[in-house]
Amino acid sequence: MEWIEHLEDGLALVVSILKIALESVSVVCILLGLIATLQMAIAQITRRRRELSFLDIRLRFGTWLALALEFQLAADILSTTVAPSFQALGKLGAIAVIRTFLNFFLNKELEAEAEIKSRTSKYQSPQR
Repeated sequence: MEWIEHLEDGLALVVSILKIALESVSVVCILLGLIATLQMAIAQITRRRRELSFLDIRLRFGTWLALALEFQLAADILSTTVAPSFQALGKLGAIAVIRTFLNFFLNKELEAEAEIKSRTSKYQSPQR
């Protein structure tokens, strides 16, 4: 039965590495989203562009946040595979539920704002 313990230890190591990788990707997504959003905001301010609105900027950043939440949720799911106790499993489960709800409502909000954007763009005439 010693080989089973080695397998469990190996699995725990793989899960830890993957969890760190997924959390790192999540951080990178937020950083890339911040950079993209700041570029849009700066372009709007410096060029006095009116094509972009606050809604466009918010949609851009919200999309990146939703992606980051997906990676965080994946890391939480991995953590539950090697949770050492029911207490740790309960904490991870609560975090996963909170992140799932955050992601769900963020996606709903983004969909609503995208719908608003598409409706307003239909009624605006192209300017030359």
